[in-house]
Amino acid sequence: MSRASLATMLMALLATVAAAEPARPRNVLFLVADDLNTMLGCYGDPLAKTPHLDRLAARGVRFDRAYCAFPLCGPSRNSFLTGLHPNATGIVANSQVFRQTIPEHPSLSELFRRKGGYAVRVGKLYHYNVPASIGTAGHDDPASWEAAFNPAGVDHLEEEPRIFTLKPGQFGGTLSWYASPAADAAHTDALVATRAERVLEECAADRSRPFFLAVGFYRPHTPFVAPRGYFDLYPVDEMPVVAGVGEDRGDLPAAALQSGTKEQDAMTDGQQREARQAYLASISFMDAQVGRVMAALDRLGLADDTVVVFTSDHGYHVGEHGLWQKRSLFEESCRVPLLVVWPGATQAGGVARAPVSHVDLYPTIAAGFGLDAPHGLPGQDLAGVLTDPGQTGRGWAVTQVERPGRKRRAGEGEEAARPFFGYSLRTPRWRYTEWDEGRHGRELYDHDADPRELTNLADDPGHAADLEALSRQLRDAVAGTFPPSGDRPTLKAETWPPALPVPGGGR
Repeated sequence: MSRASLATMLMALLATVAAAEPARPRNVLFLVADDLNTMLGCYGDPLAKTPHLDRLAARGVRFDRAYCAFPLCGPSRNSFLTGLHPNATGIVANSQVFRQTIPEHPSLSELFRRKGGYAVRVGKLYHYNVPASIGTAGHDDPASWEAAFNPAGVDHLEEEPRIFTLKPGQFGGTLSWYASPAADAAHTDALVATRAERVLEECAADRSRPFFLAVGFYRPHTPFVAPRGYFDLYPVDEMPVVAGVGEDRGDLPAAALQSGTKEQDAMTDGQQREARQAYLASISFMDAQVGRVMAALDRLGLADDTVVVFTSDHGYHVGEHGLWQKRSLFEESCRVPLLVVWPGATQAGGVARAPVSHVDLYPTIAAGFGLDAPHGLPGQDLAGVLTDPGQTGRGWAVTQVERPGRKRRAGEGEEAARPFFGYSLRTPRWRYTEWDEGRHGRELYDHDADPRELTNLADDPGHAADLEALSRQLRDAVAGTFPPSGDRPTLKAETWPPALPVPGGGR
């Protein structure tokens, strides 16, 4: 055989291999909403108008049962950006960052930097006091990024005096809302999208380095501020109010309701409707900004080469069990939206129903991009589920909450001020929760029959065997959330880096 013939055969063989094995994507677009539950059209919400996220879901896999590690901003974000549970990061409160506890551990975007990639942050990725820290770096981790941008719009710079709030002068940890007369382009999330578009344009012009572009939107976090047109999408008199709260609470341990507040308990039906309207309006506004970023990805010819992830730091209550906001261990607080588009791997419109965790994102992306991830990560690689959404994977997810003890307020009993911790296990059928290892209550919900978690079966003798089996499974799962030593890392400084003072507090 001549050299020319041999060369021709080799070229044909290489072409065949290349056709059979699509090129690995080079880039990541990591989109994160703030305080977003699954009130999205693609998750079946009958009211939500979210056309852009619905289209994103149709391009890839929607994870129907995805769960955060801790339903509070700081612990959750430190968790999914390190691939570790809060018991291993040591971060169980806001205004902290993992460099205070495990400084040598690389964040997910830092892995890209170590391999020569361009890691960029626009907006909120680690914890920020919202709205006080908008326009600053908040409690960011500078080592995670080569470049970072902190836009601030009229919602923070001009409109705060006009925002309605249940506690005057307080916003971040208090329900508050405002239908803004300002145009879309003047708001923070629109400025975030504009900057993200510019970053994508720069990356498209110079493709010498892969990019990890993290885009953190501030909505729908309180205060619920969006242009008035988005409020008009949701007539306030059509907003539902959760009924039967008193009956629902009758079989719950006190710890299950610890995230509630007096001002939320005192809301009128009218205020509840207005709050839900404002929350949905903020979601639709954020959805429009996601649409702009995705349109830029397509327009610039980057979509076929870029993995897209969309999620939120945790879920959110809008009146279920009489609760609002987060930091509970109910489904509404623990469950998060998770959409993944992986060119060459995901099925368009795929739906994965097996429970997965935020901590699974780090090992999945690291393995898929050939990055050198640390050993001993607790998460699973979701590559098989992305290819075949019917796979069961690990089959469960665990979520925790924790609050230190505090000084008792006037009229409170000792129980209200004591420290507490809780862990909740989610399997395809069950949610099982223990408060202080069961000493302060247990909860068991059968999602096949009770998806709203209205009937606590923990004291039902007919489910004693289920309770015992799930308790053992939960203990094993919790043990895996700690580092190999079993000891949670010690926080080395009160705050890092210094953040702005927070008028009225923040969450």
